[in-house]
Amino acid sequence: MVTNIDPVPAQDPSPSDWPQHDVIVIGSGAAGLTAALELADKLKVLVLAKGGLTGGSTAWAQGGIAAVLDAGDTFDEHIEDTMVAGAGLNRRETVEFVIERAPHAIERLVELGVPFNTEGSELHLTREGGHSHRRIVHVADATGWAVQSALLKAAEDHPNITLLPGQSCIDLITGRHELRYSGSGRVWGVYALDEKSGRVAAHTARATILATGGAGRVYQFSTAPRGATGDGIAMAWRAGARVSNMEMMQFHPTCLYNLEVKNFLITEAVRGEGGHLLHPVTGHRFMPDYDERAELAPRDVVARAIDDQIKRSGLDYVHLDISHQPEEFIREHFPNIYEKLLGLGIDMTKEPIPVVPAQHYTCGGVLIDLDGKTDLPGLYAAGECTESGLHGANRLASNSLLECFVFGESCAAHILDHWDAFDSPPPVRAWDESRVIDSDEEVVIKQNWTEIRRFMWNYVGIVRTTKRLERAMHRIQMLNGEVEEYFRHFRVSTDLIELRNLLQTAELIVRSALHRHESRGLHFTLDYPRAEAEPHDTVLVP
Repeated sequence: MVTNIDPVPAQDPSPSDWPQHDVIVIGSGAAGLTAALELADKLKVLVLAKGGLTGGSTAWAQGGIAAVLDAGDTFDEHIEDTMVAGAGLNRRETVEFVIERAPHAIERLVELGVPFNTEGSELHLTREGGHSHRRIVHVADATGWAVQSALLKAAEDHPNITLLPGQSCIDLITGRHELRYSGSGRVWGVYALDEKSGRVAAHTARATILATGGAGRVYQFSTAPRGATGDGIAMAWRAGARVSNMEMMQFHPTCLYNLEVKNFLITEAVRGEGGHLLHPVTGHRFMPDYDERAELAPRDVVARAIDDQIKRSGLDYVHLDISHQPEEFIREHFPNIYEKLLGLGIDMTKEPIPVVPAQHYTCGGVLIDLDGKTDLPGLYAAGECTESGLHGANRLASNSLLECFVFGESCAAHILDHWDAFDSPPPVRAWDESRVIDSDEEVVIKQNWTEIRRFMWNYVGIVRTTKRLERAMHRIQMLNGEVEEYFRHFRVSTDLIELRNLLQTAELIVRSALHRHESRGLHFTLDYPRAEAEPHDTVLVP
């Protein structure tokens, strides 16, 4: 059997442990549901979600989706904007692949009933930092929730899709978990803890798609949802897949500073529609001092500028002010943000918003090709858990949801085109808990979680040094043994699974950062402040 300790032969494994589906999708956000819907007309699909079905990052996305829809815009300009933001680290083939498919993705979402804002008979387009044109389609300032709702309704209505919430995935099932044992690395599914029953099941299928989102919760301050603990990245790495560019962690410049409300994002579009960043004491508009594009500079530039202002003046926050725009304009464009802030005593039509940078997006991840294939046979991936080559050293605003739709479809298309080549899953070993006990020290998990997030913020944040990175790695190495011992001896829980993945992801980030001896895009180190002449990916091999 598979166990937290050592594999042993199976003892009367129950067939009910192995529900049969054609394809397993891990994650119920934009990437996962897009893939599921594309597959489900021909195949039976199981969608596993940690927590609720709407708990991922998709529902949190405020800004919108980038696509060339305006007559004055071109694919070439969107491609160039993406390449500039990515500081040359993007793979041009991927950038072209995604951007040329963006209009189709928008058409598909309109068909599903996403109520995008319109202007007359056309979709309303807004502009965000790094974009040379207005090309962001949106649903006011709650695009992600509208997209999530439309995709989820379509999935719930499809008879070939089974949605299973409350599943904390532990590890991918590979050849070494077969009853016959194989070192092939072939992925057959995933072991998942049912959060309600506490039972671990082996879910097997011919193909598996990772759509688990990013690793934002590795940092103390993040706009990511609670479950963004790098699960898919860590599981793929442990199974033998390469990861790439994990040091490229994007920090959103403008997260609300409020001691009572954590992780509330003030969308990029506030700056895109004319918002100014101001020193809260002097009122000085400081972004023109850092970049000629001012507030419309890419996120890494703006985040470092705010970080510099805060550290230079000993501030807790800076101000984001759009109150010079007409009140009706603000309320129409940002209704959800306006109402949220009003409930906190801030009227954004009359006064500035206190903001600080926070971790926002994981640009690195599991290495995939244009078909969404990973290194491991039978394993595909899409969305924020991947490194497809689209974002490079910095994600251009509103390209992330787009990536989910394009690669969700791409994974599905490759699986359907090659379905006859996929073998049926063999019998696999059941999960064995016969030699573990219930934890009596949950405080250990909480302590380690808090420690990881704090040293990652302090040592591996917006501005880095080699000494800080080495200190972080030293702490990780000490915690590795402690967490692994805990995992071996105690029954798994969602908190323990997340802690294990969080620590693994932190190690991948730090290892990648130590490998890059330059400053490029989101990776800025005082020890190597210049960019090297030739960009190169940081690829880690298990």
